[in-house]
Amino acid sequence: MARWHLALADDGDLASFQDAARRLTAIDASPDDVTFGGPEEGVLFGQSPPPADAPLGVPRAFVSLASLVVAHADPLRFALLYRLLWRLLHGERHLLQVSADPLVHRLEMMARAVRRDMHKMTAFVRFRRVIVDGGPDDGRGDGPGGGHEHYVAWFEPEHLILRRMQDFFCDRFASMRWSILTPRGCMHWDKATIRFTPGVTRSEAPPADGLEAWWQAYYRAMFNPARINPEAMRAEMPRKYWHNLPEAALIPELLQQAPARTEAMLEAAPVTARKSIPAPRHTPAPEGDTLAALRHASTSCARCSLHAPATQTVFGEGPPDAPVIFIGEQPGDQEDLAGRPFVGPAGQLFDRALAEAGLDRRLIYVTNAVKHFKFVLRGKRRIHQKPDAGEIEACHWWLAEELRLIRPRLAVAMGATAARALTGRAVTIGRERGRITSMAHFHGLITVHPSFLLRLPDKAAQKAEYRRFVEDLAIVGNEVSDVRLVA
Repeated sequence: MARWHLALADDGDLASFQDAARRLTAIDASPDDVTFGGPEEGVLFGQSPPPADAPLGVPRAFVSLASLVVAHADPLRFALLYRLLWRLLHGERHLLQVSADPLVHRLEMMARAVRRDMHKMTAFVRFRRVIVDGGPDDGRGDGPGGGHEHYVAWFEPEHLILRRMQDFFCDRFASMRWSILTPRGCMHWDKATIRFTPGVTRSEAPPADGLEAWWQAYYRAMFNPARINPEAMRAEMPRKYWHNLPEAALIPELLQQAPARTEAMLEAAPVTARKSIPAPRHTPAPEGDTLAALRHASTSCARCSLHAPATQTVFGEGPPDAPVIFIGEQPGDQEDLAGRPFVGPAGQLFDRALAEAGLDRRLIYVTNAVKHFKFVLRGKRRIHQKPDAGEIEACHWWLAEELRLIRPRLAVAMGATAARALTGRAVTIGRERGRITSMAHFHGLITVHPSFLLRLPDKAAQKAEYRRFVEDLAIVGNEVSDVRLVA
C-alpha cells in the first residue's frame, strides 16, 4: 500500500503538481509509494507529505513537457510525471533525450494530444450573439432596454485545456463580452477580467443567431472546389466537431457540387499574371510606371500588420530589365536592418551557389514574396516566422507589379512561400523542383530556399542538397545565357 497520497486540482494547472513534486522530493518518496487522486481517497491510500518550498533542479524540458501533460484527461498523468521526475533526479539526467524510452514516449504523446486539442479549440470555437439583462437585440450592439451584447460559444475539449487557452481568447476577442461553455468548465470575459465556473451541458448553449447565415455565406464563397481533399478535411476537422460548426451543414452539398464547379473554373477564361491590376486599398500609388517609383511607393505600404514591427520595407533590387528574377520568402533579420534582400547568411550562401553555377548576381533581379520581416521576439533576438496565406496575398500586388515592369524571361521561386506567390497555389517543392514550366508571359522554375540548406542538421545531407541547389541554378544559365558570368 502506498504511504503518500496527494489530492491535486483537476483543472490542467501546473502549480498543484509543482507543489506536490516539491513535497515528495523533499522526503525522497519513491513513485511506488505515491498515489494521486481526490481528497476522499486520502484515508484509504495514505497521508499527505508535509509542505516544502525547496526549488527543484530539473531540466527546462521537463517543465515544458509537464505543463502540457497536466492538462491531459488521463487520471494517471500525475503518477507518470512523478515517475519521470524521479528517474531524472536519480541518475537519468538526460532521460528526456531518449524518445524511445516507453515512459518518455507516452508522455510526449500525451503532450502532443493536448497541443492538438488546443489547436482545435482555436479553430472550431464559434460564438453566437445574445443580448443579456433584458434588452432586446436591435441589431446595433447594445439593447435600448439596458441589455448588452454578449457572445457565447459551446466547445467540447478532450482535455483540461480551458485555463491554458485564456490568453489566446482574451487577446483575440478583448473588446467583446464572451463566454465559452464546455462540459469541463466555463470561461467568461467581461472586457476586463476572466472568470471560470463549473462545466455545463450542451443544452446551455445558445441557439443559432443571425451572424451564422453571414458566416455560412462567407464559407460558401471562399470554398475552393478545385482543392477538395475529403480525407485531409476529415483529419483537420474531425466529425465529432461538426455538430458545433455552422459551416458543417454546407459541406455535403459543396462536395457534391465540387466536380461541376471545378469544370466551370477550368472552362473559364484564364486571368493572366501580367494583366495590370489596380493597386488595392492601403497601397500607396506609385508616382510613375517605373521600378524606382514602385520601390519608393512600397516604403509606405501598410497592406498587412507586418509593416508595424518591421524596420522598413525590403524591396527587390537588380537591373530593371533583368532577364531572370529570383523570388525568396521574406527578408530576414539582417535584411530588415539593411533594407536589402539576401544579405544575411542565406544570402551569402545564395551568392556562393550562384557563382558555382556560373551566374552573375549583378545581372539578375532578387526580391521576396513578402516585403516585411515577420518575427517573434525571444529576449533580444528576433526569430523568423513563416508568413501566412493572408500576408502572402496582401503583398502579392507588389510582386505582380515587379514582374509586369521587369518582364523577365524566367522567374525562379525559392521555397514554398515564393512558389505559392508565383503560382497562386500550394506547391510541393520535392515534386515540382528543377523543372522549367510555362507561365503567362515567362517561364518558371521552382527550387528550395537557401535557408533550407542552413537548417539541415546533417552535414552530409547539407552538402548533397547544396549540390542539388547549384544544379537547379545551373538550369537557369542554360535557359537564359544572358546572366552567365563572363570569364
